[in-house]
Amino acid sequence: MSRSAVVIGARGGIGGALAAALVEEGQFATVHALARPDIDILDEASIAAAAARVAAGPPPALVIVATGLLHSATRGPEKSLKELDAAWLTEVIGVNAIGPALVAKHFLPLLPRGERTVFAALSARVGSISDNRLGGWYGYRAGKAALNQLIRTLSVEMKRLNDRAIVIGLHPGTVDTRLSQPFQKNVAPGQLFDAERAAVQLLDVIEGLGVKDSGNLIAWDGVTITP
Repeated sequence: MSRSAVVIGARGGIGGALAAALVEEGQFATVHALARPDIDILDEASIAAAAARVAAGPPPALVIVATGLLHSATRGPEKSLKELDAAWLTEVIGVNAIGPALVAKHFLPLLPRGERTVFAALSARVGSISDNRLGGWYGYRAGKAALNQLIRTLSVEMKRLNDRAIVIGLHPGTVDTRLSQPFQKNVAPGQLFDAERAAVQLLDVIEGLGVKDSGNLIAWDGVTITP
């Protein structure tokens, strides 16, 4: 039976590269490349509508949420406590955690039961509480930490519904996109990936996942990151 794949955030650097790579690989009958204005991850009605459109075709066996927010045209990640702002914290945590959770709410029920399925969301190493030794970036760290907890919780529920389901957080490394551009000068040589390479690395990780990995945060090189 034919299956589809869904990439949400397909106009971003990594999301676009993931959608293109999935089309090129040809493993899925349909690749849904979703982005604004077709879907807004902070608008549950638009998420539900997008899920309904996907449900009209081949059922999705792979859903990737490739959205994220670190900075905007006017705001950057907080360097100190005095920079905390309620509105910015709400926006950053909304995009990085609440949005993917709402996507899961509407898209996970579309995944077929009794077979291997993958729901993946792009997270980040800085969301690891145990790995936080530098401080700063309050909103982004908190948003990704919340996402990692949501991923773990979703994996527990999905295991009850389909013991072959995999729900995973993925750390893509530092990728040459708008999200990372202001911070690339601190990246070690050889550790800044173009979007196409990052997409291939992430799809390789997804291909190698087993049910034992469900609920974890896994880096681009296949290494599990401690929460």
